[in-house]
Amino acid sequence: MKQSGAPLPSALGALLVRDLRIGRRIGGAASMGVLFFLCLVAITPFAVGPDLALLARIGPAILWIAALLATLLGLDRLFQADAEDGSLDLFLMSDTPLELIVLVKCLAHWLLTGLPLVIASPFFGLMLGLDARALEGVSASLLIGTPALTLIGAIGAALIVSLRRGGLLLAILILPLAIPILIFGVAAASGAMAFLTPFLVLCGLTLAALALTPFAAALALRNGAE
Repeated sequence: MKQSGAPLPSALGALLVRDLRIGRRIGGAASMGVLFFLCLVAITPFAVGPDLALLARIGPAILWIAALLATLLGLDRLFQADAEDGSLDLFLMSDTPLELIVLVKCLAHWLLTGLPLVIASPFFGLMLGLDARALEGVSASLLIGTPALTLIGAIGAALIVSLRRGGLLLAILILPLAIPILIFGVAAASGAMAFLTPFLVLCGLTLAALALTPFAAALALRNGAE
């Protein structure tokens, strides 16, 4: 959505501000994601019992699964709203690379959904009886891993952009791809093995998602527009 002669950073910055404003005004994405996160954490003791030792042992996995499901909220609208109001056509005709537009939209979604979950995770971890080391592991792994979840979700969002109710299809497409991130995120958070090894693998997965998913999502958007 770059105007003729406008600097690329200015165009991308304007797009980021636009998406943040729309997300806050329409969906309340941050509060909805945190509330959903809280609901999943709060009902866990009712399912597994009030054993604090058990809750502390499975707490990192619960927090990661909750974060994964909360991240899916609103992802189906990542490009769909732009397709409905005609903005997507402008993006496709713009001088601004579509891959950069995808990255900016993913950043806006993560700032509205992923970052609040990272900030809230230590408080919810206390509800599950996690100790200080586990809380640090959960927060660090979520900080590194949740951007990858958003980036992978962008591929699914691009594939279902022409569908009006593609939320369930999006989950079916994304959940298998998110399994490696979930495995190493939980491993780093729980201390099941040395923290550094799974954390570095998680960093590698996020960097790979950062390098590859914008091109895959942009390709899906171009094919969908044809």
